[in-house]
Amino acid sequence: MDSLLKHMVDMTGHRDHTMLDISVISAVQELAGASRARVLTLANVRGYVYVRPRAVVVAGHAARMEESPDPGSPGEPIARFPALERCIARREMSADEVDEEGKHTLWLPIWLGEKADTCLEIVNPTPYTADTVHVIRGIVSVYKNFQNLLDYSERDSLTGLLNRKTFDDQLAKMLLAAGTEPDGLTLLPGEPERRQHTDEEKQWLAVVDVDHFKHVNDRFGHLYGDEVLILIANLLTSSFRAQDRVFRFGGEEFVVLLRSTTLDNAGKIIDRFRMNVEQHDFPQVGKVTVSVGFVAISPVEAPVVILGRADQALYFAKSHGRNMACHYDELVSSGLLQAVESNDTAEFF
Repeated sequence: MDSLLKHMVDMTGHRDHTMLDISVISAVQELAGASRARVLTLANVRGYVYVRPRAVVVAGHAARMEESPDPGSPGEPIARFPALERCIARREMSADEVDEEGKHTLWLPIWLGEKADTCLEIVNPTPYTADTVHVIRGIVSVYKNFQNLLDYSERDSLTGLLNRKTFDDQLAKMLLAAGTEPDGLTLLPGEPERRQHTDEEKQWLAVVDVDHFKHVNDRFGHLYGDEVLILIANLLTSSFRAQDRVFRFGGEEFVVLLRSTTLDNAGKIIDRFRMNVEQHDFPQVGKVTVSVGFVAISPVEAPVVILGRADQALYFAKSHGRNMACHYDELVSSGLLQAVESNDTAEFF
């Protein structure tokens, strides 16, 4: 009982989704005596559901955020997990499966209305007792309720993405961490310290704008315009990595914070998203494209300067054909843009 109460206090003491994920899998792993517990993202990409881990804890080790070996991949098709696929299709509260080795896997989707975009996965070498399942479901209920509370204050009401206020907080934390880490890289909550990184790994900020969005609203009406924004938000969520953060900035503009990756990988991830939008068939509207400007985040630059540089790259893309992703530093080095002067006194927050 003391252990359960400690986990409940820990879980409800956080004001951050990442730490909430870390807390819930730590709780269920310990209380169930599981060999592994994970938080999974269920992403819908062009009508297909993919499963992507975002946090994991293995018995005897600390919980951590999970990074995909392929940063641009939406994850594994849910068809590879037949029991979970049936559970989601039937809108059931849980599903379990025993493999050939006798290993038991329990899935617990987190239903918010008719939608489940998060699922807990608990793997155990022995069958789950009724008492264990009862305790786990209680923890999941607390996790779900607290997730709702965080979403209410942090999420945009239309798209479900993180909002502008949350962006200000997240960028400030990223800049602070980048300025204090010896190698300039950010460690996520619950992530073990990493001793070695390549010099090329950086944090990135990308600004996304929907091309000709006013035309969509004028021709099809705001109802279809809102649907386009919701679908773009879904594609953003499924195209970027679990450790990245996606925000709706207002109107048809979105911002993405990409954590610790190389320029090559950042470009591939961003362009994968751009192509996913280009290939998507939007109901009634048809084809829609986006333009993107992105820049490396430096702890010595004011936030307004970083955002301004990404905006400059975005406007270059908008004025040179749209449906493009442009890197600010490449545009400057090639003479296509003039560098924005640093302004450390600029107000941003």
